[in-house]
Amino acid sequence: MTLSGLYVPLITPFAPDGTVDLPALERLAADVLDAGASGVVALGTTGEPSSLTPAERASVLTVLTGVCRDAQLIVGANDAAGLRAVPASATAALTLVPPFVRPGADGVVAHLTALAAESPVPLVIYHVPYRTAQPLPADAIRRLAAIPGVAGMKLAVGGIDADTIALMADPPAGFAILGGDDAFISPLLALGAHGGIVASAHLATAAYAALTHAWEPTLGHRLARLSAALFAEPNPTVIKGVLYAQGRIATPDVRLPLLPAGPESVRAALDQAGQGWSVSTGAV
Repeated sequence: MTLSGLYVPLITPFAPDGTVDLPALERLAADVLDAGASGVVALGTTGEPSSLTPAERASVLTVLTGVCRDAQLIVGANDAAGLRAVPASATAALTLVPPFVRPGADGVVAHLTALAAESPVPLVIYHVPYRTAQPLPADAIRRLAAIPGVAGMKLAVGGIDADTIALMADPPAGFAILGGDDAFISPLLALGAHGGIVASAHLATAAYAALTHAWEPTLGHRLARLSAALFAEPNPTVIKGVLYAQGRIATPDVRLPLLPAGPESVRAALDQAGQGWSVSTGAV
């Protein structure tokens, strides 16, 4: 299995009556795949999985499994119960470094070793220390890469730090490093990342896909501005606001504890999203 290119962690669109809008979800998935994404992520944090019922999560998986017959599907699953719900046809499960408890690098390695042994599909570890409060030095990431059943990592450390530079200078063989901080995807690709899991790529999908396949600095700088605008408020609120304004989803609604993005943030992101991105270069 090769993990590379662009993966879009899909929002969960809601209908006016508050239910999950499955037809809109199916259209969004088809749109990003048609525009060049290698695959999609179901039930990642962008999809607000903690606010969905078990039945809603199952329906999301059913729809996206159907859309991804010829594309890669990564499914968010952070514990043994969640992993059991991942369809065997999925490419991988996106599994968070354990948050809040700060078990240390040894605890993280032991925890993810146990989960990988139980998982029906390979794991992509989600390392986002500014949310989990658990830093990992480069040598700990190399230990994670050596775990049987671990295929890669969504690396989202909030920038390009010394451990990222050390990791990218000598990346583990067979271990996919996918950028997970949208605004920093360009410099991470420049250092040799294999691709990215990029929520911003609901917009300008073809341009983000082009960037992940052939890094180009000018395109990277421009997409960073779009990403910054889309993350001006908690994700995915601005993305939903823009998709709603474009007529691609029926409502901009999110579920608590999130609140809808303010109109100024949505207008600013629309300005960035409406600049006529071309498929080949992202230039106007």
